[in-house]
Amino acid sequence: MRRTVLLTAIGLLALIAVAACGGGGGGGQPAGSIKVTMTEFKFDPSAITAPSGKVTFYLVNSGSVAHDLVVIGPDGKKVAGSELVQAGNTTVLTVDNLAAGSYRIVCDQPGHEDSGMKGTLTIT
Repeated sequence: MRRTVLLTAIGLLALIAVAACGGGGGGGQPAGSIKVTMTEFKFDPSAITAPSGKVTFYLVNSGSVAHDLVVIGPDGKKVAGSELVQAGNTTVLTVDNLAAGSYRIVCDQPGHEDSGMKGTLTIT
């Protein structure tokens, strides 16, 4: 009897551990974030407007290869960038203290920006 209870408890713990691991890289879109879908070779939307301050992007890779999102400032320097998001996965990129102005967004994987994976970020 004790052995059955112990095995059942171990089985339940294993099931909980597997469920907690999940898959696909995220627990859903955070409230207040801007969803950006990445595919070959574009961002959707490619023109984004957000208020100054903290901006959170929810990145969804619906393509078949890995992509990222890099924010380039008005001075041409990298402001922030996401991790590399594998096909079918999601991630969250939070950029603190974005000042009003015009920024570029690009995928900086080799050849992606040149293939059209770029856009604009207007901070008001």
